[in-house]
Amino acid sequence: MKFILKRPKGNILDLLRRSGYHFRAKTKERGELVFYHPLAPAGFPRFHLFLKPEKDNLIFNLHLDQKKPVYKGTPAHNAEHEGLMVKKEAKRIKKELGL
Repeated sequence: MKFILKRPKGNILDLLRRSGYHFRAKTKERGELVFYHPLAPAGFPRFHLFLKPEKDNLIFNLHLDQKKPVYKGTPAHNAEHEGLMVKKEAKRIKKELGL
C-alpha cells in the first residue's frame, strides 16, 4: 500500500522506532529507507516499509510479509500489499507520526 504524508517535525528514524519499526538499510538505487516491524518473536509475519523522502513529503510503501523467504537470496513472495491488516497499520503509522 502506498501513501504520502507531509514530513513530520522531528527525526523520522526516531519516530518510526517509537512506533516499533527497526531500520534495516538504505537502498542505493532508489534512495529509500527500509524498515521492518515484526509481529511475532520469530520475526514473521512482519510489516515491511520502504520510505522515500521527497521535499516536504514522505512516500510510504508498506506491505505485510507472511513468511520468510524459502530459498536463500530470494525475496518472500507471500506478501499482502492491501487488506485489512495493512490498512490498519497505515492508519496506526499516521496516528503515531501525529498526522
